[in-house]
Amino acid sequence: MSDSPPPPPTSGASQTTVPNESDTNAKCQTAIKSLSTIVTTTNIPSTISLLLDSSTASAAISSLLQRPDSGAGDNNLCRWLYDTFQSTEPSLHLLVLRFVPLIAGLYLSRVPLRQPQAGFEAVLLALYAHETTSRAGQAVTVNIPDLSHPSIYHESKAPTKNNSTCLNIAVVSSTLDPHGTVRSTRRARIVGVALELYYGKISRMPRESKLDFCEACEKWAGGSGEAREGEEDVVGRAEKESGGGRIPLPWELVQPMMRILGHCMMGMKVEDREVTEAASKACQSLYLRALHDINPKAILATGSLLRLREMGLDPKNQIDHTELSHDNILSV
Repeated sequence: MSDSPPPPPTSGASQTTVPNESDTNAKCQTAIKSLSTIVTTTNIPSTISLLLDSSTASAAISSLLQRPDSGAGDNNLCRWLYDTFQSTEPSLHLLVLRFVPLIAGLYLSRVPLRQPQAGFEAVLLALYAHETTSRAGQAVTVNIPDLSHPSIYHESKAPTKNNSTCLNIAVVSSTLDPHGTVRSTRRARIVGVALELYYGKISRMPRESKLDFCEACEKWAGGSGEAREGEEDVVGRAEKESGGGRIPLPWELVQPMMRILGHCMMGMKVEDREVTEAASKACQSLYLRALHDINPKAILATGSLLRLREMGLDPKNQIDHTELSHDNILSV
């Protein structure tokens, strides 16, 4: 637990007006110049878009984040990430979000070590505060129609209820309370919100960032999911692999993890096979962990995602039913 407040932004007062193009370019250039004084092992690209896609620059930044003392409150890179996210420039937000998997992975894995992590916490709190303000603290929900009622797509044999318009409400993200510090009871929720923000921009994230997330998930689960094993081997496997970053996995953390892994497993291009395989391996590890913990919701989520992946790889399911047939036979 750390009660240290987030470091104050080094820039001036926040802008209340919408920045014009010249202001945006100036902010980006200022951020890049500031970053180049911190990352001295490689040349920093001259634009944010190039920086976001630069594997060399990202590797150099990741190397700094992985140092043993990288999460301290006086860490220059953490302060830069914190200050950069305070900008109203969306491209700068993307740049910070690109490193959320690595920051979250390192932060949660180091919590048991009880070492100072005020720097990492400041960045995570900045993301949490941004989402809290954007949503005015409100929950994100979706309406799920009750399939017992008929619709234009199906008929129902069940008796019609009195309230035919009744909808089931599913909570995608619960309400957000303002937090100025990270306590043990808030930690999973704060990190979970950071992962929700990451998922919202996941289509813009480079493959290296997604690989960082898959690696973090596997460490959090506490084991490797390279092979499917019988349930009788699950407990022994989980106990054997319990070291190296294994953490508690409440639903408020597992839920955004499943969304990100779902994208990595099902929403990637064919050429991104490395990401898909890493996500499948991470999901298998989480499935084994859920079985070990006897966590019904996590078992259902991870097991369903693995099953969907298997169905997607089945050649029998590779048929595109929307493709028009070129034969002259009409089947009814």
